[in-house]
Amino acid sequence: MTDVLVKVDLADNPHTNPGVHNRWHPDIPMIEWVKPGDDFILETYDWTGGQIKNNDDAADVRDVELPQVHYLSGPIGVKGAEPGDLLVVDILDIGAKPESLWGFNGFFSKQNGGGFLTEHFPLAQKSIWDFEGMFTRSRHVPGVRYAGLIHPGLIGCLPDRKMLEMWNSREKALFDTDPERVPPLAAMPDGGPTAHMGQLKGEARDAAAAEAARTVPPREHGGNCDIKDLSRGSKIYFPVYVEGAGLSMGDLHFSQGDGEITFCGAIEMAGWTHLKVDLIKGGMAKYGIKNPIFRPSPITPKYDDYLIFEGISVDETGTQHYLDVHIAYRQACLNAIEYLKKFGYTGAQAYAILGTAPVQGHISGVVDIPNACATLWLPTDIFEWDLMPNKDGPTKFLDGSIDVPVAPDL
Repeated sequence: MTDVLVKVDLADNPHTNPGVHNRWHPDIPMIEWVKPGDDFILETYDWTGGQIKNNDDAADVRDVELPQVHYLSGPIGVKGAEPGDLLVVDILDIGAKPESLWGFNGFFSKQNGGGFLTEHFPLAQKSIWDFEGMFTRSRHVPGVRYAGLIHPGLIGCLPDRKMLEMWNSREKALFDTDPERVPPLAAMPDGGPTAHMGQLKGEARDAAAAEAARTVPPREHGGNCDIKDLSRGSKIYFPVYVEGAGLSMGDLHFSQGDGEITFCGAIEMAGWTHLKVDLIKGGMAKYGIKNPIFRPSPITPKYDDYLIFEGISVDETGTQHYLDVHIAYRQACLNAIEYLKKFGYTGAQAYAILGTAPVQGHISGVVDIPNACATLWLPTDIFEWDLMPNKDGPTKFLDGSIDVPVAPDL
């Protein structure tokens, strides 16, 4: 029997579980130690710690307490791991908790988190997705069904103090360029009661929480990369910065499109992951590695036919930008949304599809001044109706009677 090193009860407040944390800091104690070659299971909360419910009311997405996120299971110490090594992590298997066979997708309010297309979708909305074995469908977004590629949105190792100080310094410099921006340019350290520092207690907990990095972005150690191809069968090589490495993970997704463009943008879920670890001594210098590298899963949803939408570096106002891939991908997404609306989907339903389905995002060109070209690859087989253009024009699939629940700003 493989040991379950972190267990979670979804009925409990995650702050009562010493096996989880929601900040990055080198002083967070290891909750368990394993040896190279060992395998183990980590159970996880959804990234919000159970704040979002399986219902038709988006008020919980509007009111979500973002300083709580993300809840990570760990850190796991690996005996013999030293700074400069590579921690090799095999994802042997991954799945949903059997008592929670559903997930959620959400757009955050612009006033509380925002997102990639927050100017177009400023209000909080959500959709619920039910799991049917390896497939999923939603009562809020009819007409689509697709296979999930379950993966951890967030996985990485603890930073050392030098790296933590570098993160905080550079992100604070960006934040200070527009401190009143909504949503903010960066999520700064927040040492209040929402900071869960694992087994740290008392004054040590308070001191670490005041400077601990938020888990919101990806960084050199891995973190919140939201890479959909890190699924069962993947092998990941993480830089090690502290003795024991300190591996943590969470934020499981049943399915996600490249970019996780709705921010709460995959199908978020509680679950478990079966991992195996090993070490490459001195691997960072041997291979010139600064950020993690990985081998993707050999098991992926088999969709071979796509409708591809292009976007260029010209924003919604018609303003020209220079080789801006962010704007180009946003335009590709907006173009796909407008296309799906012609078949009867609302903008919110179309947006939810792009965030949750196994769409591919590509940087197709970055040399032809002044426009970068980004493309969004939408698999046609996920639709239960004909997606392709034809000479007769689009046939309305929906009549507007079903939509994604929306919560007005208060």
